[in-house]
Amino acid sequence: MGLKPDHWIAHMAVERKMIEPFVENQVRDGVISFGVSSYGYDIRVTDEFKIFTNVYSAVVDPKHFDPASMVDFKGDVCVIPPNSFALARSVEYFRIPRDVLTICLGKSTYARCGIIVNVTPFEPEWEGFVTLEISNTTPLPAKIYAGEGIAQVLFFQADEPCRISYADKKGKYQKQQAIELPRL
Repeated sequence: MGLKPDHWIAHMAVERKMIEPFVENQVRDGVISFGVSSYGYDIRVTDEFKIFTNVYSAVVDPKHFDPASMVDFKGDVCVIPPNSFALARSVEYFRIPRDVLTICLGKSTYARCGIIVNVTPFEPEWEGFVTLEISNTTPLPAKIYAGEGIAQVLFFQADEPCRISYADKKGKYQKQQAIELPRL
């Protein structure tokens, strides 16, 4: 297409509604940055979280995840207990084109505090709000700020569309609207 990476992201976000809402510039003043970056887009989390709790001494099983292991929390600052994790939802809704793959990585500001966001792809033709897993690897409580940057999404455009997309496979997390727990 011949556009610079940040211009390509802006073009795709506006023309194809790839990212909504879309912030055209990187916002940094007094917040953990979000918006367009050099080769990606820094996403934010809403004020809704699911925090892992081991009150019931449950075994974590991705095939039979017990929803009672999570506590719902709504607020501007989520405190994740030591050596635990929380799930959150992105502010942004994504519509990934058939010829694009993304990789979502945690921001270094959080990583430098021992707070890790799981690395995950957004497959071609996946659509929805992103459910993010945020791990507190420290022995201390850790703060996550709603409405601020949490992860960076990097975009890779292929020379041609993929043969089988996430939509073609009828992926189980397609068009998710809320924080989704693991399921088969």
